Amino acid sequence: MGGDVQTYDQDEVEYARNGAFADLAQRTDYEGCGALFIGDVVGDVLSFYPQTRELTNVLNGPARFLPGNHDLDYDATTSEHEFDTFKANLGPEYYSFDAGKAHVVALNTVEYPTKQPAAHGDYTGALDEQQLQWLRNDLAQVPKNKVIVIAAHIPLLDYADQSNPKHQVAQVAEIYKMLEGREAVALGGHTHSLENLREGDKTAGWNEAFGVDGLPFTHITAGAISGDWFSGREAENGYPLALQRDGGRPGVLTLDIKNTDVIERFTVRGEDDSVQMALGLNTPAYRAWFDANLANKGKAPAFENPLTVPKSDLVNKTWLTTNFWMGSTGSTVKVSIDGAPSTEATRTQAMEGEAQLSGAEFSDPVAAQEQLVNGGSLADRTMHLWRLELPAELAVGAHTAEVTATDVHGREFTETLSFEVTE
Repeated sequence: MGGDVQTYDQDEVEYARNGAFADLAQRTDYEGCGALFIGDVVGDVLSFYPQTRELTNVLNGPARFLPGNHDLDYDATTSEHEFDTFKANLGPEYYSFDAGKAHVVALNTVEYPTKQPAAHGDYTGALDEQQLQWLRNDLAQVPKNKVIVIAAHIPLLDYADQSNPKHQVAQVAEIYKMLEGREAVALGGHTHSLENLREGDKTAGWNEAFGVDGLPFTHITAGAISGDWFSGREAENGYPLALQRDGGRPGVLTLDIKNTDVIERFTVRGEDDSVQMALGLNTPAYRAWFDANLANKGKAPAFENPLTVPKSDLVNKTWLTTNFWMGSTGSTVKVSIDGAPSTEATRTQAMEGEAQLSGAEFSDPVAAQEQLVNGGSLADRTMHLWRLELPAELAVGAHTAEVTATDVHGREFTETLSFEVTE
């Protein structure tokens, strides 16, 4: 699955070609089931559909598409014509198909007001009654031994926009009733972030906006192929870093499904599956720099010596941070400093019904130091950040932290961070 290719010009088409599509061309593990691109295939410029469709020629399996809010025909005067151009170039706006024992339901969750004139941002997350009835009929025919994958551009629910109904699906409670007692997983795009939300996760925003007090099954926001709209500085490979609003890097999501067991894995653009986290330091000096440059995003001076902390600041909440992109409830992050026994880090957003936590204390310093200097969104909140307060007794000098992140499926990923304590 890939979200939000969202090309606005020919340069961005080439970024996509040399990024996610080049990566997928090297893989053969999706030959049978194919690739699903879940909305915002282009960025309002519908004439780019042929170029984007042409990119799929390198894939080792079928390509399917879903429409997003940037795929709309903005001059539509009736709902059945909202995605005429999309349908003419890429296929139906909603449909279902089987892949092994998985039944994939691809939904159109974008509703656009047909009263003209309407502005580009006037869409909302919803299904019309015709699609809802189709969904009821479709699900009623699915055998109980199949897992149901609900794919949509605007997610059923998400963490990033938890208090904003526009960016989630109005009929989410009704869809949950349709899926009651079924093995299911929901996929979304739209938010340009990565989220791995598990059964039982809850937020104050979902409760207030939709009356949902805890998820009934896994919801995954797949991130964007364009990352943060191809923003930020250009990396050595000539591709923008495009760090997303949660600090996640651009890439694609894979579901490995056996019977009704679903294992998700995220692959960063240009990397193998071992690259799953970013490590940094959240120090008093960093937080002061962060706050001082909020109004200067994209033009901030670089934060100097991000991996150095004065010894006096070790008693002032200095944390080693781990942004574990596919981390979730049930994941653990453990840190060993200089070979000492490991200590378990604390997740900043527990997903136990609390409100969204944001600001310098809850930010990913690795991403924020890129974004405030070079532009793009700001990773000032995320549901997959862990932090460990550095011991006050650390000696002056160089230190090494070994971080092991274990996902909900028991897979372990290890990275090391070298930092220095100064006088």
